Amino acid sequence: MATRLRQARAAWRDWWREQRTCGFGAAAAAYALLGSAGAALLPRLPPLALLLICALVGLCIAWRAPRLQAAGVGMLAFAWTAFCAAQVLHARLPHALEGRDIVVQGRIVGLPEARSDAQRFDLAIEQAAYAGQPLRLHGLLRLSWFGAAPGLAPCQRWRLQVRLKRPHGVVNPGGYDAERAAAVAGVIGPGYVRGARAAQRLGTETPCVDALRARISQRIAAALPADDAATPLLQALAVGDQRGLSEAHWRVLRATGVGHLIAISGLHVGLAGIAGALLVHLLTWLWPRLLLWRPRRVLAAPVALLAAWGYGALAGYGLPTVRTLLMIAVVAWAASRRRSVGITQMLALALLAVLAADPLAILGAGFWLSFAGVALLAYALQPARGWRGWLAELGLAQGVMALALLPLTALLFGQASRAGPLANLIAVPLMGLIIVPLILLAGALLLAGAPGGAALTAFSALLMRGQWQLLQHMAAWPWALAWLPWPGAWAFVPAGIGVLWLLAPRGVPARALGLLLLAPLLWPRSERLAQGAFEAWVLDVGQGSAVLLRTSSRALLYDAGPRYRSGFDLGEATVVPSLHALDVHRLDRLLISHGDADHAGGAAAVLAAYPRPLLQGAEPQRSGLPLLPCVRGQHWRWDGVDFEMLHPQLDDAVSGNESSCVLAVRGSGGTLVLGGDIGARSERRIAGDWRAGRAPLVLLLPHHGSRFSSSAALLAALRPSLALVSAGYRSAYGHPHGDVRARLAARGVALFNTAEAGALHLRVGADGPRLRALRSVQPRWWRE
Repeated sequence: MATRLRQARAAWRDWWREQRTCGFGAAAAAYALLGSAGAALLPRLPPLALLLICALVGLCIAWRAPRLQAAGVGMLAFAWTAFCAAQVLHARLPHALEGRDIVVQGRIVGLPEARSDAQRFDLAIEQAAYAGQPLRLHGLLRLSWFGAAPGLAPCQRWRLQVRLKRPHGVVNPGGYDAERAAAVAGVIGPGYVRGARAAQRLGTETPCVDALRARISQRIAAALPADDAATPLLQALAVGDQRGLSEAHWRVLRATGVGHLIAISGLHVGLAGIAGALLVHLLTWLWPRLLLWRPRRVLAAPVALLAAWGYGALAGYGLPTVRTLLMIAVVAWAASRRRSVGITQMLALALLAVLAADPLAILGAGFWLSFAGVALLAYALQPARGWRGWLAELGLAQGVMALALLPLTALLFGQASRAGPLANLIAVPLMGLIIVPLILLAGALLLAGAPGGAALTAFSALLMRGQWQLLQHMAAWPWALAWLPWPGAWAFVPAGIGVLWLLAPRGVPARALGLLLLAPLLWPRSERLAQGAFEAWVLDVGQGSAVLLRTSSRALLYDAGPRYRSGFDLGEATVVPSLHALDVHRLDRLLISHGDADHAGGAAAVLAAYPRPLLQGAEPQRSGLPLLPCVRGQHWRWDGVDFEMLHPQLDDAVSGNESSCVLAVRGSGGTLVLGGDIGARSERRIAGDWRAGRAPLVLLLPHHGSRFSSSAALLAALRPSLALVSAGYRSAYGHPHGDVRARLAARGVALFNTAEAGALHLRVGADGPRLRALRSVQPRWWRE
């Protein structure tokens, strides 16, 4: 074993020396990746002067010190990424223009999406003005056009009056980071169109690749029945048009781990390149004299690159697409020079090119999954020989990918597909090698109006329906998808080392011990609450409410977040992922304060993820849930923590907001009161019955801090030491109201708002309440 270990070490040392001396190879790419990642994850960006110094020093090192060239590249990458991040922040809509009417002129980018309530689209700004004065605004606007909007199409140019705000999203444990996504996409502000009558269409920019994508997508839809389940899947496979994919589609794709195929992966682009190369082989077979001019390999390289690049344009240039295009470009360049390059050199040059062109792509999940997936496959698998070897490698690759990307999927998504290896083993050959080529050929025939396009589309749909039914069946397996709790950032370092150890080449001893390094990732250690202690997570759900209460062995969810008329459900998008990230395996009680959609809207999604909790609340007829009623005086005790219902009384003839269930939670070190949406009338009754204790009290403000709640009588009776409020960013209702802020300030009560602080974590132990705001605990440069 010692001999094998020495041989493995020597091989690694020789490989690394070779990479250090091969110019911009793996060493330079590794240092560039470290530099870019270090800059992208900074809590605050350094001054521009410091970045300039860093860039100059890195340039000098890379130019004048060959042995330290890779380190110099890393310093350049750090400075370049931080500079681009600073430019993103500088380009954002100024605070002074939030909520103002601005006139913009620009071009529609991508494919507009028509929903039941509005049309949504991205507009690249060409000109902007406010109150007749020009503005220096550049970047993308993510707009909604409500009401009777005209038919929007790619590359149309418009002059519109819009109302905008800065990019701002909810911040929760395990939740989607909308502000980071806006930084990656270059969105400087979301908003909506005002004054639709004043909107002016200024024509259409040509040529337009997005218009071609839309036309092919429309032809595919027209060739199939209106309700064909395969249509949105084929549109996504052919031209990256994902507008027709519903949350039900994505749920199946996540559970089976085949979303990379639907999202136009590098495999599709590689197939387009192979098709171009095969075309050259066919031509040289028909006209052998072409080989007298150039060898077949040299002739095929530019044609393959052109075919791949053309399909990449139709695919919308997603990051996996760009990575594959760059790798094909490296191969084409080497073939034209009659050289050969290895997979390591190809991947390194592609990585360097991506970081140079768009360094903030490193913040996207696609960057890490794309490059890490290819790198780890090259690291773990040996080149196949013969068709049997190719089949064996295809099967082994699925298991390797599932294991290799486990730390990344846990970090980025908080979940992993157990059914993924088997699902991909079936889907990769069928979708990647049969359905994709067929639908691409069908799309070309439909676009040209040639015969056979409709029949080929129908055949592709037949195959896709069979494949999708199988994926739906696999997604329904109870063990198909594993939710992984957030284990802490440092758990990913040993997990990454463990994966590299497990996948190491033969000769590295005790590879199975790498599994031990995955233990902190799969079974994170959680601090158990003491008897009489409890914690509360006031989740950031915008203008709504969702509070998780936990004792040492029990969990209660007070409200489930809002669901909007557009169909967007924060219960599914935010509350459920947060519960999984916080390692909640079971809900003992779901308490819906009352029937308003901003409190009860997400309940169905929560119950789908956590069936069979005890259901309690007000207004069961509005929520459609079989709720046990809340009655003043109800009481239960969990792990030394007392729960008491303060409102409504049994004989109260109230409805709407005034019927809200008000809950008091008393632990050994303090009390938390959750006020629902009650107003001053109900508050006076609670205040009259309240017996103030000596322990500190924390109040979740009733009705999101409405002007007519959190009355002086309630504050005088409860005497809170902290006040929390769950409200939306730039709330249209003005929550929390200025009068409420003034009443709290007069009493010296600190106020924390989820719109400004993100999710709020309150821990009440024997030493009293301790509060953490997630935006402060996890600062990022792209967050407000």
